[in-house]
Amino acid sequence: MTMVIKQKTMLKKEEATKKKEKSRSSDTSPSVTIYSTPTCPYCTMAKNFLREHQITFFDINVADDQKAAHEMIEKSGQTGVPVIDIDGTIVIGFDQEQVKKLLHLKK
Repeated sequence: MTMVIKQKTMLKKEEATKKKEKSRSSDTSPSVTIYSTPTCPYCTMAKNFLREHQITFFDINVADDQKAAHEMIEKSGQTGVPVIDIDGTIVIGFDQEQVKKLLHLKK
């Protein structure tokens, strides 16, 4: 009887693991972070582009956050904005074609 309970428990754990893996693989939403400033017109264009394509992104204002500005420089080697991080790939400036490619957008 103990053996049967252990087997059922193991099966439940395996099923839970498979469900987690399946949900991770079906979640294809990219991780997008844009390092920007409020006065940068290219930053505004990039954010508008992402919104138009319904891409969720995290906006970091490097004018107000020196730690984030340092992080941006570490990632990109650049002090200019925007710097866009798409799933770990850095795009310097608003390179619309590169952003489309990384986000797998057709338009």
